[in-house]
Amino acid sequence: MSAPVFRFAPSPNGHLHLGHAYSALLNAQMAHECGGRFLVRIEDIDTVRCTDQLCHDALNDLEWLGLQWEQPVRRQSEHFEYYKKQLEKLKELGVLYRAFMTRSQIRKAIEAAESAQGTQWPRDPDGAPLYPGGPQETAAPDTPHAWRLDMTKALALINTPMIWQEAGNGPAGETAEVAVDGTSWGDVILARKDTPTSYHLSVVVDDALQGITHVVRGQDLFYATSVHRILQHLLSLTPPCYHHHGLVLNDEGKKLSKSARDTSLRDLRADGMSAREVRRRLGFS
Repeated sequence: MSAPVFRFAPSPNGHLHLGHAYSALLNAQMAHECGGRFLVRIEDIDTVRCTDQLCHDALNDLEWLGLQWEQPVRRQSEHFEYYKKQLEKLKELGVLYRAFMTRSQIRKAIEAAESAQGTQWPRDPDGAPLYPGGPQETAAPDTPHAWRLDMTKALALINTPMIWQEAGNGPAGETAEVAVDGTSWGDVILARKDTPTSYHLSVVVDDALQGITHVVRGQDLFYATSVHRILQHLLSLTPPCYHHHGLVLNDEGKKLSKSARDTSLRDLRADGMSAREVRRRLGFS
């Protein structure tokens, strides 16, 4: 049997923080303990916010922590053509549709529906409103559009209950065999108007391409695994084992966030904290 393969895959749209450090160190430790391989992948499909400097800084912070990984590092922004080919496979299956609604149109449609019904519009597990459009949308041929997964068609095509193997725990303690729930996500976006892929699509095809056997990541991505298992089935990809770990929280009990400007590893380094101290703070020797 081939060696297990683990990966740490940050999106450098800001500097790495302690939560990233924990996940990276855990992946590296688990790979070492089972004689496996450890990879780093840069998930920078957002080419505006994920700058070359931030990508460089992320790798530099990981080196500072004492981590080593196989080369070369895969940068998703260099492989858009590959994701386009995977998107074409889904188009051929008939499970995608063009979505024309702008963010403003989406917001107004949801506000109107909530006002008329007197109830909150359905939300996905991340708390975002489900897309109010659908396959019936039409527009002029040259109208900018995204591509969304027709979840109803996708589940009908699969036509069998699915699970994933969970070695860690979900937010509600879910573990072992976890049932896939695609309906709670609605018609997720798989390619944006200005980017030929999305997180869901690129992470699934890259994990398969790189032979990732164990996906170890934070519990904030636990429920998204349902979407990933559906895409793996549709694209005939071998699913990895999943291990979702608890999150590093701030003083208010909320998960650390780059957008909230939580203290970055860069800041800790500038304040004189050593890599050894960071590792010990996170429970690693």
